[in-house]
Amino acid sequence: MSEPLLTIKNISKEFSGVRVLNNINIDINRGEIYGILGENGAGKSTLLKIICGIYTPSAGELFLAGRKVSVGTPMEAKALGISMIPQEFNLIETLTVFENIFLGSEVRKGFLLDKPYMREQTSNLMQELQTDLSPNALISSLSVAQKQMVEIAKALVHDSHILIMDEPTTVLTIHEVEILFDLMAKLKEKGVTILFISHKLKEVKRVCDRILILRDGDQIGVEEVQNVDEHDMARKMVGRELNQTFPEKSFPQEEVVLQVRNLNITNLLTDISFELKKGEILGFSGLIGAGRTELAESLMGLRPKNSGEITINGEKVDIQSPLDALKHKLGYLSEDRKGKGLLLNFRIPENITLISLKKYTRWFIRKEQEAESTRNYIKQFNIKASSLKSELEFLSGGNQQKVYFSKWMDTDPDILILDEPTRGIDVNAKRDMYHFIHSLVEAGVSCIIISSELEEIIGLCTRVIVMREGRITSEVSGEHINEEEIMYYAAGLN
Repeated sequence: MSEPLLTIKNISKEFSGVRVLNNINIDINRGEIYGILGENGAGKSTLLKIICGIYTPSAGELFLAGRKVSVGTPMEAKALGISMIPQEFNLIETLTVFENIFLGSEVRKGFLLDKPYMREQTSNLMQELQTDLSPNALISSLSVAQKQMVEIAKALVHDSHILIMDEPTTVLTIHEVEILFDLMAKLKEKGVTILFISHKLKEVKRVCDRILILRDGDQIGVEEVQNVDEHDMARKMVGRELNQTFPEKSFPQEEVVLQVRNLNITNLLTDISFELKKGEILGFSGLIGAGRTELAESLMGLRPKNSGEITINGEKVDIQSPLDALKHKLGYLSEDRKGKGLLLNFRIPENITLISLKKYTRWFIRKEQEAESTRNYIKQFNIKASSLKSELEFLSGGNQQKVYFSKWMDTDPDILILDEPTRGIDVNAKRDMYHFIHSLVEAGVSCIIISSELEEIIGLCTRVIVMREGRITSEVSGEHINEEEIMYYAAGLN
């Protein structure tokens, strides 16, 4: 056996006296795709952040090709050939694609920046990723999926020996995922080592050679992927058998709570019409760019419409802002929780009550009432945090998402729009979330779910609207809610 490229020896990490990683010991080989699995809060992202210099370990050592190394900053990690594609984007919205890709590693020609060269290199990377994204496009103008491609390109430009991928496929289409997996295979052939985190166990089974399983910061084991199936992985992650993921579907009442007629937004949405019934889970499916998020933002007053009518509980409404939407008891979980949903440098209570603060205020904020509500949500959603006052940046992505869900539940919505609601959530937390959504509709709340995961759409929804290029191409229900039919309409084959 050749010497491991990366050795992690007795690595531990504590935050405010709470240990989140406990004596991790693994060897990772050159040219290996190494999966890291665990529930939210298991320590996956913390371990990767130690490897790439964002966190300093409380104890333990790292060895690179047999040589002990100290990785104090991300810049030091890059110098050692370690790059990371983060779960949450780290892009500057006011800069262009090529400026973000070369940020901190700018190429100069004499005293000036060699912008033509950087643009050309960015174009080459985009061709490799099979996307037509312009090097001169502003980050603020990009979709979430396009931003993910920029993060991937940022990591590739450094020609790294170790490439860390933290949930890289959560916002990508099936086609884009295939491109990424082909690229990973090519990098592996070149001897690049890839550390891969994904809650999609089918992906892990498909692309990884070995997996490390973490649970509550402890190392449960290292497995050859060929020796375990997806059920084995899930059981080892949670420490028990998992029952049915999706609850039994409940069927809606006949009462229509939301009616949209002929909604149009220039170059984005054309003649969108649909109804939502009381206690219904209505799915919206389609490829990235189909217009699903733009529709949700229009319903919430975040994106002005050119024409069309919206009726809520039989009353025609004019929603011009999120405040108008709130007055009509609409709630919206954006697909971009970091950019549009949460304040990561704020504490848990401040995030949960941000929209509903008025009900906790009588001349001043009643902190004890706010704290009591927060404790209830922490218990209800099983949010893992070292303290009630923890800032969100120190929570895992999945626990951040649970706080985001709590924030909207605190507004007591009648209609809840969920855009990619389980992005970055582990298999057990997904099951809990699905059952909670089910309990909401049983209580009469109506839900719209936008998801790129067909399994999620099929497992939850009683009716599915399929969109393509800003139009509704089909509505399916009953036995017609299946992967083949949905993809047929999403791809424009009808």
